[in-house]
Amino acid sequence: MDQAEQLRNLIKANNHAQKPLARVITVTSGKGGVGKSNTSINLSVQFRKMGQKVIILDADFGLANIEIMFGAVPKHNLSDLIYQGKSLKEIITWGPMDIGFISGGSGITGLSNLTLDNLRTIIQSLSQLDEMADTIIVDTGAGISDAVMEFLVASGEILLVTTPEPTSITDSYSLLKALSRHPQYVKEETKIRLVANKVQKTGDGRLLYEKLSTVAGKYLKTPMEYLGEVPEDTQLTKAVMQQKPVSMEFPRAKAAQAYEHIAAKLMDHPVQGGDRKGMTSFFSHLLHIKKK
Repeated sequence: MDQAEQLRNLIKANNHAQKPLARVITVTSGKGGVGKSNTSINLSVQFRKMGQKVIILDADFGLANIEIMFGAVPKHNLSDLIYQGKSLKEIITWGPMDIGFISGGSGITGLSNLTLDNLRTIIQSLSQLDEMADTIIVDTGAGISDAVMEFLVASGEILLVTTPEPTSITDSYSLLKALSRHPQYVKEETKIRLVANKVQKTGDGRLLYEKLSTVAGKYLKTPMEYLGEVPEDTQLTKAVMQQKPVSMEFPRAKAAQAYEHIAAKLMDHPVQGGDRKGMTSFFSHLLHIKKK
């Protein structure tokens, strides 16, 4: 039995041994500055208000948006787990409302270069997250880098955050195009939902979705669902300046209410049973790279 086969068996064993598996939601965007990390954080807050245990994996290497919003600097990151022998509990920083946070650090950019031993360490460690969290939110980098694509092809649920700006719509289409052409992307096993951010008036989000969905469906054969819209909100801007999630600082703000609605919609459409793959299977796609 080769090492890759041993790892596949390890993944199966972890998934069968630990039920229920966590729900993994990957939040991404075609470009920076559209509110992707704000979406990740505020959905986490709303899930916590609903009684969910939540952990965020900050996979946006090079930016510290999540930790800035949490007002906490993590002592360790994913690289320390892989290379320094740190335990999973040691690399988790606990933020407001007991939302867990894992910084990806430089470990994110090197995922495709990990050895099989490194992957075994990740799989064995991150399987514990299924016991610690109901929902895990992966906040990717913006754009179509290799690191971002690896997270997207591994995810069963993708939230695509975009704005009505023409450049944001174009970049979102470019991301969908790159994803649809990725050799490891399986359309039938991936749900893509759109969140329209920074909309000026009610209904703009739906129009944005229809425009992007029509083009993506016609030319990429990539289906999408509409999740909801978040309005441009001065209170959200004020909360960001105070390094606080708007859902905590101004819970009655229009943006906070929008995030509450989106989170409730996600809870109403859960991924069920065998469709929940947990964090171990989230990394299993890397085994295909190792076999080459």
